[in-house]
Amino acid sequence: MTNFDPTLIDWSRAQFAITAFYHWCFVPLTLGLSFIVAFMESLYIKTGNEEWKKITKFWMKLFGINFAIGVATGIVMEFEFGTNWSNYSWFVGDIFGAPLAVEGIMAFFIESTFVAVMFFGWNKVSKKFHLLATWLTAIGANLSALWILVANSWMQYPTGVHFNPDTVRNEMTNFWEVLFSPVAINKFLHTITSGFVLAAVFVVGVSAWFLLKNKETVLAKKSILVATIFGLIMSVFIIITGDQSAKLMAKYQPMKFAAMENIYEGRTKAPLVVIGALTKDKISNKEEFAFKLEIPNILSTMAFQKKDAFVPGIKDIVYGNSELGIIPTSERIQKGKLALEALKDYSEAKKNNDEFAMNESFNILNDNYRHMGYGHFSDPEEIIPPIKATFYSFRFMVASGFWFIILFIFALIYILRNKIEEKRWILYAAIISIPIVYISSQLGWVVTEVGRQPWIIQDLMSVSTAVSNISTGSVITTFMFFAVLFAILVIAEIKILLKQIKLGF
Repeated sequence: MTNFDPTLIDWSRAQFAITAFYHWCFVPLTLGLSFIVAFMESLYIKTGNEEWKKITKFWMKLFGINFAIGVATGIVMEFEFGTNWSNYSWFVGDIFGAPLAVEGIMAFFIESTFVAVMFFGWNKVSKKFHLLATWLTAIGANLSALWILVANSWMQYPTGVHFNPDTVRNEMTNFWEVLFSPVAINKFLHTITSGFVLAAVFVVGVSAWFLLKNKETVLAKKSILVATIFGLIMSVFIIITGDQSAKLMAKYQPMKFAAMENIYEGRTKAPLVVIGALTKDKISNKEEFAFKLEIPNILSTMAFQKKDAFVPGIKDIVYGNSELGIIPTSERIQKGKLALEALKDYSEAKKNNDEFAMNESFNILNDNYRHMGYGHFSDPEEIIPPIKATFYSFRFMVASGFWFIILFIFALIYILRNKIEEKRWILYAAIISIPIVYISSQLGWVVTEVGRQPWIIQDLMSVSTAVSNISTGSVITTFMFFAVLFAILVIAEIKILLKQIKLGF
């Protein structure tokens, strides 16, 4: 499958995973809390009530702490594309680099410019200009997410490009097709709304602590009111975008969809497994259900809008299904090897100035290019992602999403009735929900990234061919360093946040 040391591949994946994990500990709170702060300051400007100013400043401090520490992990992650994944960076540099460049030039510029005004401009600029700076900081933070998510979405669904055999690189042919691909639009909306929900849970949970301690009760209640309304609205949007994510996954990444639902044999009127436990069958070596609770027809409806639609299973994708037009992976492997051989022949013919051979090889390459990534595999079953991780992560994410909706509804009802202090179970549930929402947010990325393994670019490049040819020892060393460094940063953030929270409004 690859000439690289498998250990190098595993350690490189582990290093990037831990960097992405820690980075995502900070990002969603930045995305959501920036808008919550902007809403609170808007209420201050509209009402002139100094309590809203006090509330805004408190949550702004927590936003600032999270924002400052989160920047460092993001910078490290971008550098790793060049150090650990240089083959990938070369192969897609023209596409992947463009959104990241726009993110740095436009979104981060707006964010970093106005964040200073937001924090230090109180009583130095007019109230309306300060409010504008707060809103532009929130918009800038989310624009940063847009361009990064566009780049990630292209890896899930490569579009708007052509492959140049002379440079052995993918080159962008249509920027707008990359930016406005259905996967990119949905990925952006789903990801930022998940950050909005996380921030809402965070604000409700921290405010609940104040109520339990009988401290700053008026300001805490006002915070819960804003956060529950915001969180409830965003929860509706996250259900809509999540449903669209499933449809796009079934269309463009059917193997990920099959793994997420543990569908081995494709079927019509496929049921949705609400709860299930997986166990590996010793004879077939595939994941079987030890038990499951399912709803008939829902999966077919969710994926293809028809209850009798056929949902392809892992077997259909690996071994093919002629009725559905799904070619066997073994055939795609052969076509992929043809593409790789044609690329090699093209380069050789170019050296020899043999135009006839170049054209012949170029045509073969073009005919088989969409299968090229498969040429690095030998066993068709290598395209099956880790099923248990994908299956359980998706269900935890969905279950927690509905839990947050229930939390927001009850918290809002009792806030409006001015009885939330009496419902201590809601307050404790809100505090417990803070770690739950962070776990859920991380597991969303497990579904996205683990579910598409072994691909780094769907169907075009496997993870094993993307890794840099560097020493395994250097990757292990930097992995250990980053693991310790990022753990220290997270611990530092938690301690600083807790200290600031205890100081109160």
